[in-house]
Amino acid sequence: MDIARLDPAAAASFIGAKWDDEIVPQLVEYIRIPNKSPMFDKDWKANGHMDAAVKLMETWARAQAIPGLQVEVLELEGRTPLIYVEVPATGPESGDDTVLLYGHLDKQPEMTGWDPDLGPWKPVLRGDKLYGRGGADDGYAIFGSLAAVLALREQNIPHARCVLLIEACEESGSYDLPAYVDHLAARIGKPSLVVCLDSGCGNYEQLWCTTSLRGLAGGNLTVKVLSEGVHSGDASGVVPSSFRLLRQLLSRLEDEDTGRIKVDGLYVEVPAERVEQARKVAETLRDEVFSKFPFLKGMSAMSDDPAELVLNRTWRPALSVTGVDGMPPLSSAGNVLRPHTAVKLSLRLPPTLDGAKAGELLKEVLLKDPPNGAHVELELEKASSGWNAPAQSPWLTEAIEGASQAAFGKPAMYMGEGGSIPFMGMLGEKFPGAQFMITGVLGPHSNAHGPNEFLHIPMGKRVTQCVSHVIAEHYRASLRGETTGVGAVAGGEQHGGHGCC
Repeated sequence: MDIARLDPAAAASFIGAKWDDEIVPQLVEYIRIPNKSPMFDKDWKANGHMDAAVKLMETWARAQAIPGLQVEVLELEGRTPLIYVEVPATGPESGDDTVLLYGHLDKQPEMTGWDPDLGPWKPVLRGDKLYGRGGADDGYAIFGSLAAVLALREQNIPHARCVLLIEACEESGSYDLPAYVDHLAARIGKPSLVVCLDSGCGNYEQLWCTTSLRGLAGGNLTVKVLSEGVHSGDASGVVPSSFRLLRQLLSRLEDEDTGRIKVDGLYVEVPAERVEQARKVAETLRDEVFSKFPFLKGMSAMSDDPAELVLNRTWRPALSVTGVDGMPPLSSAGNVLRPHTAVKLSLRLPPTLDGAKAGELLKEVLLKDPPNGAHVELELEKASSGWNAPAQSPWLTEAIEGASQAAFGKPAMYMGEGGSIPFMGMLGEKFPGAQFMITGVLGPHSNAHGPNEFLHIPMGKRVTQCVSHVIAEHYRASLRGETTGVGAVAGGEQHGGHGCC
């Protein structure tokens, strides 16, 4: 059967206009909505911001001219909502084969440090960038996914059935999503390709595909020494400082001189293929591996070797302290020996390390034999496993390379990411034969979760074009019998953990 191929120039023109005329204006309104993930807004339902974001996306999706399009908002009892979109296949040739596309609409909290003319809920268009929280992470996903399908329809290019899942608690660990996947099992069907638009890119000059995601173990570590604060001149030298004891505990876990994690059980052997990919990424990005971060003058990275830095952020454990409690601000800090110190720990885990076991190991290391008999507590909020992509089928390798060449004029790149997307590990278990295209627009300086977050609009357009290309090639591969349906969704254990953050 002679099947027309996607015309790259026509696709770029159609998608570019769709972004300029509809998607960017929609994202401007979306950024205005402070729909923080449930972990950061306990009253999310009463506040109504999540429902407002859902309504915005639902309304736009329903307006798209796709015959047979189904758009539905589901809200299981006690759970965040989910947008379910189904696009029928263009014909019966692909059978019940399905492409599953994924994104999320919940956002990280405000964070401090935004430039005076910017803000998390203040959309600002500046050149090719749209500033504000959530546009790139991951508000554009539903718009980009449907625009990719519309570009195929515009050229009468056939495609398999497509299903979109847009969840609302990814930044809180996707704890509601497994229930929805099980609830929708019969309707989701048998996806042989999963496309996720919630990841990063090493630059804005070519298509980047994610090969692995780290897991995460973390929570609140508290050290208590007194029932109330006391005069520091009276007590210091007699009462151990809770801050000092906290430092001792953290030194069990991390070498304070190098940042290396000391616990052998938190490491895995890095696959040779991932080491080679890290080397290629380092050769391509060079100093951009670290220069994309806003280092202060005189600061240096944790290694002089870019390849080692890539492996550090993708396959090795690393600790961050992301919050502190028990300390007054400097303006009101008196001469008091404080009764307790608490910190929020974020321990990134290698992709193939079992998250639950890592969480137990973390508790063992920090809680055993507390110094000076201090009262030490670890409230483990998350302990999620990472994800390592399955071996890529030749058809998908060729499709991704062709997509990057068509949209960027450069080869595709493969790289692990340091963040987590719990949905990927869950899908890997439920659909063990599925192929994965994990990509995104979070590139240098885009600063997801931090101040001055932005969406690089040209990258969004080109990634959309690449998705369109791959969906078209998926159809061709399915006719050749090269895609593998993996059967109906199997029920299974619900996975917790943190979102792509």
